[in-house]
Amino acid sequence: MIFKSEIRNPKSEVIIYGINPVLEALKSGRRNFVKILIAAATGGKTIHEIESLARAKNINVVRGFSLADIKNISGTEKHQGVVAVVSQRRDIELHDLIELLYKKESKPVIVILDGIEDPGNLGAIIRSAEALGVGGIIIPKDRAVGLTPVVAKRAAGAIEYIPIVRVTNISNTIEELKEKGFWIVGVEAGTEKTCFSLSYDDPIAVVFGGEARGMRRLTKEKCDYLVSIPMEGRVSSLNVSAACAIIFYEILRQRLKVTKT
Repeated sequence: MIFKSEIRNPKSEVIIYGINPVLEALKSGRRNFVKILIAAATGGKTIHEIESLARAKNINVVRGFSLADIKNISGTEKHQGVVAVVSQRRDIELHDLIELLYKKESKPVIVILDGIEDPGNLGAIIRSAEALGVGGIIIPKDRAVGLTPVVAKRAAGAIEYIPIVRVTNISNTIEELKEKGFWIVGVEAGTEKTCFSLSYDDPIAVVFGGEARGMRRLTKEKCDYLVSIPMEGRVSSLNVSAACAIIFYEILRQRLKVTKT
């Protein structure tokens, strides 16, 4: 699915596709661009902004590709005529994330995703998390979707602004967060306590399970609280990305209310 002539090392280089994701990657200060490829038929104000920003940062911009070429490189028809080739980022470690967040604020919020498998869901969660003030995201290295080009596209640029940590063991991660002062809140359908009845006025790590199985048993047992989202309709559950957005907004709402009072 990738044009080998344009990717020097598929193991160390990845792609970002789509106008807004590429633009936000440029604006964010990401320094590991290899090149940007733009289809000959693609134009407009935002494409011009991408080209201007790239050249100002001495990033090679290559024009003249057909839309079919860009599809072959990106592996999708949703490329919007632009692809960035970037080097893989160095993973941020959990202790680095914790230190970074406590430097910014006394009551940081982290989301732990225990086995999200759909890249569209992960991208949407990243977008909501960044927009609603979540400080960082933790995902497992195995048995879950990684930071793929589809995730980056669905995140609409937010992936460039929020730190994401990949860990080998969610249970151990929760224990480390507890040692650093975080309260762990698991979101589980059917629990008696609702997400609106809990105070989030502490360092918080919110845990969501995967689409099919929910939280794993050991993960659930490590939570300090289990909360549910109250439902009124006939549908008994929400898509995980929608559930995340509701919880993130409730945390933000409570904290904004406290700030104003």
